[in-house]
Amino acid sequence: VQLQASGGGLVQAGGSLRVSCTASGRTFSSYTMGWFRQAPGKEREFVSGITWIGLDTLYADSVKGRFAISRDNAKNMVYLQMNSLKPEDTAVYYCAARGERSPLIRRRISEYEYWGQGTKVTVSS
Repeated sequence: VQLQASGGGLVQAGGSLRVSCTASGRTFSSYTMGWFRQAPGKEREFVSGITWIGLDTLYADSVKGRFAISRDNAKNMVYLQMNSLKPEDTAVYYCAARGERSPLIRRRISEYEYWGQGTKVTVSS
């Protein structure tokens, strides 16, 4: 599967932004999807994940209550709605896919097989 992230941009603190990920391939609905981010000078970290059918989601503590992940399997899309953005949310956001139909959402980078190119989100104070 090939992934293409989009929707990044510049937003003021407290604002909202939605990033999207488009997937190619007919088996998108069989993949667990995740969003990761990498801030300048920092390691890439898990942000959120959603199971193949979309019934279960998982969030990093740092974004819980502010971010919401969703997917539309008919459109081969996964979204990350980001609200109440903070300057520390500034990063390049990556979508990732793991070929697994499981209720378990992985958090490790090494557990995702496919990656998009990333979209940059900048939150100004």
